[in-house]
Amino acid sequence: MINEITVNVDEKLAVDKFNVDEANPHIVLKADPDASEFDKLILCCPAGLYKRDADGQTSFDYAGCLECGTCRILCGDTIIEKWEYPQAGMGVSYRYG
Repeated sequence: MINEITVNVDEKLAVDKFNVDEANPHIVLKADPDASEFDKLILCCPAGLYKRDADGQTSFDYAGCLECGTCRILCGDTIIEKWEYPQAGMGVSYRYG
């Protein structure tokens, strides 16, 4: 018998606290990001911040960022205009849950 372990990522992320710096986004994308580069981030961002709707329109919201740097590593030279850690007291606060 194999024990199946399932994790609901949305539940785990909901436990974390986010202090969003509305005046100074720590991630800024270039004006017209390349579609294939954006698709990398749709697949790889652990917080699911990069999205494409049924009409093909892309969206991104830095507010739920986990500050892991995945987007910076994958696309820092292509579609990311700015990536830096949030200012002190801002960003994600991890909590056990």
